[in-house]
Parts: sequence; C-alpha cells; structure tokens
Amino acid sequence: MGKRRRVAQRRSTRPAVIGSVIAAVVVGGGVGAYALYGGGAMADDTSATAAEARTKSVKTGPLSQAEVTGAATRFLTAWQAGRPAEAAAATTDATAARTLLTGYTKDAHLEDVTLTPGVRQGDKVPFTVKATVHHGTVSKPLTYGSALTVVRNETDGKPLVQWASAVVHPDLRDGDRLVTGEAGTPPVKALDREGGELTTKKYPSLAPVLDGLREKYGEKAGGTAGVELRVVRGEAAKKAELSDKTLLELSEGTPGTVKTTLSPALQAEAERQVAARKRASVVLLRPSTGEILAVANSSPGFNTAFQGSLAPGSTMKVITSSMLFEKKLASADKAHPCPKFFTYGGWKFQNDDKFEIKGGTFKASFARSCNTAFISQAPKLKDADLTEQAQQVFGLGMDNWAVGVPTFDGSVPVQSQAQMAASLIGQGGVRMNPLNMASVSATIQSGSFHQPYLVSPEVDGRTLATASRSLSAGTLAQVRDVMAYTAAYGTAAEAMAGVTGDVGAKTGSAEVDGQKKPNGWFTAYRGDLAAAGVVQAGGHGGSTAGPIVAALLKAAG
Repeated sequence: MGKRRRVAQRRSTRPAVIGSVIAAVVVGGGVGAYALYGGGAMADDTSATAAEARTKSVKTGPLSQAEVTGAATRFLTAWQAGRPAEAAAATTDATAARTLLTGYTKDAHLEDVTLTPGVRQGDKVPFTVKATVHHGTVSKPLTYGSALTVVRNETDGKPLVQWASAVVHPDLRDGDRLVTGEAGTPPVKALDREGGELTTKKYPSLAPVLDGLREKYGEKAGGTAGVELRVVRGEAAKKAELSDKTLLELSEGTPGTVKTTLSPALQAEAERQVAARKRASVVLLRPSTGEILAVANSSPGFNTAFQGSLAPGSTMKVITSSMLFEKKLASADKAHPCPKFFTYGGWKFQNDDKFEIKGGTFKASFARSCNTAFISQAPKLKDADLTEQAQQVFGLGMDNWAVGVPTFDGSVPVQSQAQMAASLIGQGGVRMNPLNMASVSATIQSGSFHQPYLVSPEVDGRTLATASRSLSAGTLAQVRDVMAYTAAYGTAAEAMAGVTGDVGAKTGSAEVDGQKKPNGWFTAYRGDLAAAGVVQAGGHGGSTAGPIVAALLKAAG
C-alpha cells in the first residue's frame, strides 16, 4: 500500500445503542440491561482466578438461547463501543481479535459503528454493520452483513464467540487487514479485445479477475491512486493467490488502461451459461495462441475457473491416454481390458455402476470412461510417469504460468501404489481447474502446448511458460481419434450434439468426500477453440458441465 495520511480518531458524543432485537432477547433470557452495556457483568465473567476455575465444574452440553445471545451481546456491544480489548476477551482468540478490531478503527478509520443483530439461528447470530469510513476530508457510509457463531470454551465451559476474521467482515481471511488510505495500487480500466470496458456490472464473474489485473498492472498502466477501504491480504490468503480487494472507494483515482484477450460476446455467453447453475465455472481459449476468450464463475467471489484446485476426474484420462499410447500400453483400435474391478495397491477400483466391456477396444473404454482400463496399466508404470507426462507435454504442475492474473497451474504429484493408480483417472492427489483442462484439450487440438494468457506478453515483456516436448504425430492422432469418438458416440455425445467440425471431448466425474454428488467435468475442442468447465456437486459431467462447454463452442462459431 502507498503512504497514507493519518487522521485523528473522531469520537461521537455518546455511544450508539446496539440493535434492539438482541437487547430484547437477552433481557427475556434473564441477563438484564446492565449486561448489555458492559461494566460489572463483564468484569464478573472474566475475573475468576485460576484456582477458582479449577474448583468449579466445567459446564458442557449444548448452548442455551441465553448463553448464545449473551455471548453475542457482550462481543457486539464492546466492539460497537470502541473497546477492542473487551470485545476480544469475549472470543476464542483474544490476541488475533484484538489486533483486527483495533485496526478496524486505527487503520480502516471506521467510525460511528452500529451493529444490529438479526434472529438467532441455533448457535449462529447474523448481524448488520453500519459505519462511516473517514479519511482526511472525505467520508462515506458503509453497510454490510456478517455473522458470528458462539461455542463453549473447552477449559471453563463459558460461551464465547468463535473467532475468525470473517466475523469482522465476510471478505476477510485470517491474517488479512482492513486499511483505508491512498491505495497502494492505482486502479486500472480493463478492456476487452475489441476495446470495450470490462466492468463487474456487465460481467459479474470478472470481479476477482479485475482485482488481479489491478494488482499486476496498476503500477505499470499509468494511473494514479485514489482513497479506498481495502482488504490487504495476509500470508494465508497470498498463498491461496488471493488479491487485495477494494471494499469502498472514497475518492476516485485515475485509472490506467490494460487490454485483455476476452471476447465481449463470448464473455457474455459464458456469464449466461454459469448463471443457470450453482457452483459452475468455465474457460474458453484459442489453442493456436493460448488467448483466453472467456472465463466465468457462478460464484463470483472466487475465481474457481483460474484458481480452483479440484480433482478433475476422468477428464484426466486425456493426459493418461497420451502416456499409454506413447508407452505402447494401449492402442486406440486394439483390444483392451475393461473388467468390472481391478485391485492395485490394496484398493479395489471399479467402474460406474460396475459395468464391464468384454472384448472391447481402448477407444470403446475411453468413450465410455472405463476406469479399470486405465487402472489395469498401473503395474506397468513408474511412479513418476504421469507427473512427467503432465509437465513435459502439457506444461502443467510447474507453477510457472504467467497469465496476467493469479492462477493455479495444476498439480500432478509423484505418488505410489493405490494413489498413483487413482491419479490415472484424475483422483488421488491430482488437482486441476477449468483453465488447466481447457489447456489440455487445446494442446491436443493444436499439437503443442501454448500457455494460456489473458494479457498479451507484449504488454509487459513477461515470458510465457513452455513445454519441453510435444507428442509424436502417431500418438497425437490416436488421442484425437478417441476424443472425437467420445464426442460422437460416447459419454460426451449428448452434450456435443450439434457441435460440428473438427471436434473432440471427454467427460469426468470426481468424487469428493462429504458430497452426495460428484463434481461434473467436461473438456472439449472445436477447431481453433478449446473449453473446459466444472459444476461442483452437480453430478456427471456430460449432463452438467457438458452443456455449458458445448454452448460456448457453438456460440464461438
């Protein structure tokens, strides 16, 4: 962040009264008005000596209504009154809470805070925050919603607010800060490939993308900073490659200009497609160059399409097939085993609905997504074979893509035994996102890896990632053959109906612990276009992500 002018904290003449909803509930619960405004009740709760605590029995069991509302009231009342130490003492992590709540006033310059609780939902209490952000001679109102959860302290049984930075603001992760001042990074005006402005009003999915463009190019694009309330990311969020986020603009800066490769028409279509499903993400790119033409997420708070880290399921079989063809362990039109079960490394693997293909070819197994056709080859492979194939041919898993915004570049770790076998079908430790899998299809379509990018490397002279080798003509022809067959007659056929020309596709379903339905994946190409999508907890890829990807390929002409 840039240098900021510090202003003296302003004090209101009298404390604002906390929302009446929780006050009434607490009084009804037998706590009393004195507890609502702090003072003696707070002191009684926190002044017990260690010796007294040891002699008292520790209360256990579910929290009562009075305990939940009482703990919430103590925390919210102290926070609203500008007593961060007292509010922090009502949480499970007083040190972290005090740091963030102190910065709420000193660094974020949030004043005249009013906290209005909503209706308690079990141990959870939602609340609304209204405040004024001040900096120098400018100020603006801020309103947002948040929630807290009350838990029982394990050591003494007392009800406390479960601390997390998101309690203070839902966009905060632990270790993040709220800061108001001259933005360290000037704003940018992002343009599509035709010169039109990209805005979140027009394209809601692009919020994290625009944040990433500002972080990368704000200092280089020629703009000047304004005054903003921003989330400044801590180490945990940075490791997750999250960018700083503007919450409120008090005064406008002068934006610089950054041109992207996005197509306005295709971006609009991508937005429409993901809006129809929950937790859907999609990417469309040009294989011959790597230009990203569209990216969209139905949950715009996080760019799953670029930064997601999910098991890709059977779409990984595109990479695995290329490896099996190279090693002469499979051939598209030759017989290949597809039994109901295959055991390796102590795990018993099976196909969906325990099907088998008797006397079938590898092409038939690929088209129907037979897991055991791939698992059965595990005994003939080295632990590092799949990792090397992903890195050397497809440019994945080396954390060196320079897209123009933060991305996760895939991960195919070296594994052994059952985990290695599971990796062959996109489970185990393999992790991808739609950008990665769109690039996989693009590599097959074009014949070589072209690192995807959103901003031309000519803008800033950055070096794009490369792959160390390409597939042989024979291997490439076989992968294209099995993908084309899958698009016409296999699990991708229904979604790809009406997508004409030079096409290929692969479906995928990835099981996730705790989900009733798997994540549905789909990757495909059509001419000089490649796309991939995922619908989390949606079910099979052919019926969930497939229609999204196919619609984009059709829209692109």
